Amino acid sequence: MIFSFEAELTQLSVHRVGNKLQDEFYVLSDSPLQISDEILPGLLKQYFLQAFEKQNEIYRFFHSADDLELNEIYHFASDVFSNPARFHETSQQITKYLYDVSSHPKIKGGELYIAYFKNIQIEGELTDALGIFKSETKETYLKIYPENEGFQISYEQEAINIQKLDKGALIFNIEKEEGYKISVIDQTNRSSEAVYWKDDFLKLKIRNDQYNQTQNTLSIYKNFVTKKLDEDFEISKADKIDLLNRSMKYFKENETFDMNEFSNEVIGNEQGIESFKNFKSSYEKEFDTEIPDSFQISEAAVKKQSRVYKSVLKLDKNFHIYIHGNKELIEKGFDDNRSMNYYKVFFKEEQ
Repeated sequence: MIFSFEAELTQLSVHRVGNKLQDEFYVLSDSPLQISDEILPGLLKQYFLQAFEKQNEIYRFFHSADDLELNEIYHFASDVFSNPARFHETSQQITKYLYDVSSHPKIKGGELYIAYFKNIQIEGELTDALGIFKSETKETYLKIYPENEGFQISYEQEAINIQKLDKGALIFNIEKEEGYKISVIDQTNRSSEAVYWKDDFLKLKIRNDQYNQTQNTLSIYKNFVTKKLDEDFEISKADKIDLLNRSMKYFKENETFDMNEFSNEVIGNEQGIESFKNFKSSYEKEFDTEIPDSFQISEAAVKKQSRVYKSVLKLDKNFHIYIHGNKELIEKGFDDNRSMNYYKVFFKEEQ
């Protein structure tokens, strides 16, 4: 978890990055921003840091050649942490580098903010952090102000909403040898061009801790049930929902995940168990991420995954059946007279 209530913004440089393929350029400021307004630092902290307090995933820098020094942002961050006097010069280098990797024609230009924070807390430890933030989306705001005995209205275009950070990265001065601890925000990651922030610019890999082990295992199992099972077995949607519900029940009721215990309790079929283990192994090879057969379960990851675990059986456009418990209380059949499928649901009382 990240907490910023003690954080102090000590340095800030602002530049602009355009899109090279659109014949736009970058603009570098000559010196760090000097802030004299008493309210502005608090607003900037809110804009830069608020969204990170809801982030649980922690990343690390990496390089395909297994040499961290070849990762440009790792190198720049290390330079700032070891020599804060080079902060502004390094912020200019970071801007030039982002410009070089902004090679997709749909990448939006925008302001780039490089910030240095003291006393920001991550996972219970106070440390310094280097922040890299980019604003791409501008909005129009109405302003109401008193005039004479009434009010007047005006507007401001191309303004920034401090509740909506487009892109950001916090690099914490912890565990340098392992690639630092890094938290990332990317609000435009639904589009193909947006991967440049995390993959091309920062070059990150997710940290393999209990949060990500829990999240990945639940995600793999969900994909296995919803996509893979149909290839190997004939299984109804109600049975799929039951398998998902049983897996979520296991993760909510246990503190530790054990692959054999989970497989026997939740899947309970030798062929299904073997199929799931092979599916998990394929995922690990494809994404070069090893998930151990035993790990501590993260409550935060379970809570997040429970939002996307669907327990709804959709029947045409007429009915939705929510299945939360014993699937033996629901039966499927076929009515010859109507030539339609039906479900029979057993219950003791209405609530």
